Amino acid sequence: MSGIDERPPPPLDPRAQPEEAPPVAWDARLEEHRPQRPPEPPFSWPIAVEEPKPAHHEFHHPLDRVTGRLPRRLRIIVDWAVTIVGAIAIVLAIKAWVVNPYRIPSSSMEPTLHCARPAPGCEARFSDRVLANRFIYHFTDPARGDVVVFETPPEARTKCGAGGTFVKRIIGLPEERVQIRIHQGAAFVYIDGRRLEEPYIEHDRRDIGPSESFRVPEDHYFVMGDNRSQSCDSRVWGAVPERNLIGKVFMTYWPPNRISFR
Repeated sequence: MSGIDERPPPPLDPRAQPEEAPPVAWDARLEEHRPQRPPEPPFSWPIAVEEPKPAHHEFHHPLDRVTGRLPRRLRIIVDWAVTIVGAIAIVLAIKAWVVNPYRIPSSSMEPTLHCARPAPGCEARFSDRVLANRFIYHFTDPARGDVVVFETPPEARTKCGAGGTFVKRIIGLPEERVQIRIHQGAAFVYIDGRRLEEPYIEHDRRDIGPSESFRVPEDHYFVMGDNRSQSCDSRVWGAVPERNLIGKVFMTYWPPNRISFR
């Protein structure tokens, strides 16, 4: 009989804990397959890049094409001269075609528009200064009640002793009949037989006569002042041709306490 134990091994106990596996040594070859971070560049301060200056032959203003090669002081003088002349031209263009200021010199439009004492009938220390819209009548017809600036017909200088530019209110339109009738000692206006309501006239500023009748010609306008007894107007020298109308008064801009729009 041999010395080898031929007995079978004892059965495994299910409650026994399995033995831990021995630690596996790190394989250095795996390190070769790990992604590598790129090396960071060395730190350096930002460097400012200077914008290239335009060459002397580059022009940024139309005037530079003419004055670009002149001495700097002369260029400045020319630039200022052109700026001043341009500003004056713009102001003159505005006055000629857009808006123009006027001063009220007489009492013919009191109390709607004041003139300055001590002129007869004037109520204020300073004359009103107004702005007239010079282009409005290119787009619309003059209307009854408009306060307008106009050039007087030649008869105005002969019969009133003054002419030039006047400010009055449009009362009669082309081809209408304007009548002046006396009622209780005051003159009232009738248009084609109907009395005209005029809230802008104070009772004591109505004229006292005489009764008259006028036929307004085609393309003409019958104008009167709001201070009827002190106004030399269409009752004396006739209707105003439409071509003589300069513009409609739309604003009083001086003195400050009189600033208003119409």
